Amino acid sequence: MEFGISTFGEIQPDGTSGHAVNAHRRVRELIAEGRLADELGLDVFALGEHHRPDYVVAAPEVVLAGIATVTKNIRLSSAVTVLSSADPVRTFQNFATLDLLSDGRAEIMAGRGSFIESFPLFGYDLDDYDTLFSEKLDLLLQLNEQEHISWKGKHRASLDNAGIYPRPLQNKIPVWIAVGGTPASVVRAGNLNLPLTIAILGGEPERYAPLVALYRSSAQKAGHAVEKLQVCINEHLYIADTSEQAADEFWPVYEKMMNRIGRERGWSPITRPQFEYMRSPKGPLLVGSPKDVTEKLVYQYGIFHNTRFLAQTIMGDLPHEKMLHSIELFGAEVAPEVKRRLAV
Repeated sequence: MEFGISTFGEIQPDGTSGHAVNAHRRVRELIAEGRLADELGLDVFALGEHHRPDYVVAAPEVVLAGIATVTKNIRLSSAVTVLSSADPVRTFQNFATLDLLSDGRAEIMAGRGSFIESFPLFGYDLDDYDTLFSEKLDLLLQLNEQEHISWKGKHRASLDNAGIYPRPLQNKIPVWIAVGGTPASVVRAGNLNLPLTIAILGGEPERYAPLVALYRSSAQKAGHAVEKLQVCINEHLYIADTSEQAADEFWPVYEKMMNRIGRERGWSPITRPQFEYMRSPKGPLLVGSPKDVTEKLVYQYGIFHNTRFLAQTIMGDLPHEKMLHSIELFGAEVAPEVKRRLAV
């Protein structure tokens, strides 16, 4: 199994059009996190695209390019690229450039996004939410296959034998489909034989097992080799030296984030007992000691037989050294132990 880190790069908004101190500091911290993940031998570092004041990463490929200059081996991915509101040609060009800069380490994780700010920002109608993604994914996959392309769609200008440059160092940039639990999206990934990432941010992981089964059965019906499919599970993670320390340090961060988003979406406020249930052995939060997290990842592998795990980090008000320590425990203790356990 591969192991990686993903983050949205959350910040305290600067509230100014210039001298963005918090944004500057957070970008430098993300570069440090990517460097540490590479030094620890982790496999992937991924950044999510958002267009909100509380997240610093609006252009994942640009920040990943900065990380590419201070790393050697780790793969660099979006998590996700909101493809529905992006131009696939420009997306491909940007990631091809990242691939050249990183000696062939770029990946694209394409999704429809859990936030909708990018749609009005870039002039798209939310009524086209589904068709935008389907059409733009089709174009992106064709761009990845061929240098010259003729293409016609509904939401973008047509292409007539257009050359798309630069080309990546890899033969093709790996394109993953990221989903939050929609069966139709899982079926699409299986039919297209694309690797799948499932974000489990609420609910017991066992409830997501049917989605993985649906993905594999869809791929099989489409004539693809099921044994070659790649499945990634993405969950929130925070590790400290003891389980109690991890819970006490992460709870204020998690409560603030979930209740901020919850107010926007009409959710009930999250409580500490709910948090404790979610970080219990069968819950979706990987918050605890290295031993706690190791046991949960081994347990979840028994459910999904996933080929990759991405630990989604939330720093919030935590000192950055604590987040670096969490990443270090994940890379130096948890990942090697899970690999050892699964190899037996």
